[in-house]
Amino acid sequence: MSYEVELSKAAPLVVPEKKTRRWMRRETVAGYIFVAPFMITFIIFIVVPIVAAIALSFYTFDAFSRPEFVGWHNFLAILTQDRIFFQYAIPNTIQFALIVGPGGYLLCFLLAWLINQLPKTARDLLALAIYTPSIFQGVAMTVVWTVVFSGDRVGYLNQLMLKWGLSDVPILWLQKPAYFMPIMIAISLWASMGVGFLAMLAGLQTVNQEMYEAGKIDGISNRLQEIIYITIPAIRPQMLFGAVMAVVGTLKAGAIGTLLATATGQLITPSYSGHLMTNHIDDFAFVRYEFGYASALSVILLLLIYGSSKFSFLLFGTKEDER
Repeated sequence: MSYEVELSKAAPLVVPEKKTRRWMRRETVAGYIFVAPFMITFIIFIVVPIVAAIALSFYTFDAFSRPEFVGWHNFLAILTQDRIFFQYAIPNTIQFALIVGPGGYLLCFLLAWLINQLPKTARDLLALAIYTPSIFQGVAMTVVWTVVFSGDRVGYLNQLMLKWGLSDVPILWLQKPAYFMPIMIAISLWASMGVGFLAMLAGLQTVNQEMYEAGKIDGISNRLQEIIYITIPAIRPQMLFGAVMAVVGTLKAGAIGTLLATATGQLITPSYSGHLMTNHIDDFAFVRYEFGYASALSVILLLLIYGSSKFSFLLFGTKEDER
């Protein structure tokens, strides 16, 4: 009894204030050390190029002479004088983004959901097979797709069409403007199963299966209702990530048309049929050496990507995500 009284009267353990401050300082320094590699990389490769592009958009610069300040002239020239920008680059980019963006996004979710129903071994193999084209997109485009869409009888598609009697002569798939954009869209959809697809697949594997059992008790009777009321709300962060990646990927696409055109000996896509905004930027930056004008185009593209990303946040994000 006396022992319990002595314990109750004992003074509480007090940590010296200097030790507490020293511990907190060490924790703060350790946190900054862990964050530093990402922050340095982010500042060098993201912040600095964006600031430089915005600043350079108010100058004329050809990489040889000194930059000359022109104010809003580059932006006014884009809005009033650049016929190719409004006639081809903007319409093609919007058409390409509206089809490949939502189409690739829906394909990512559908394939991820279907693969998630399979056993683990089959799921892993199929996920790898579907994800691989997004890694080797450029190589596959020049090696495989140019052979598939070759304009002679050697081309795989022409061989099939001639064999089945669907065509009497070989079709110049990559030389005709009417076919070029659909081919770009088809290849982009084929190669759209990137990190967004993996994120959705990973999210589907974390959904608590008890939620589906509870849903059946509450009246959910089919798979479509499960997807709408349980699956999509449960993987909303992964859906948001996939939407943002789809938006950024489609709006900054441009290498597809360039590779297909150069593989067939063309300097540009036939009649600008596959001319996207990034192709327009590359034209002024690396062919005409008008870096100020190209920077102004890049700023417009950046604003388009930012606006589309904000729209994705409105669809799938929460107030916490916006913070």
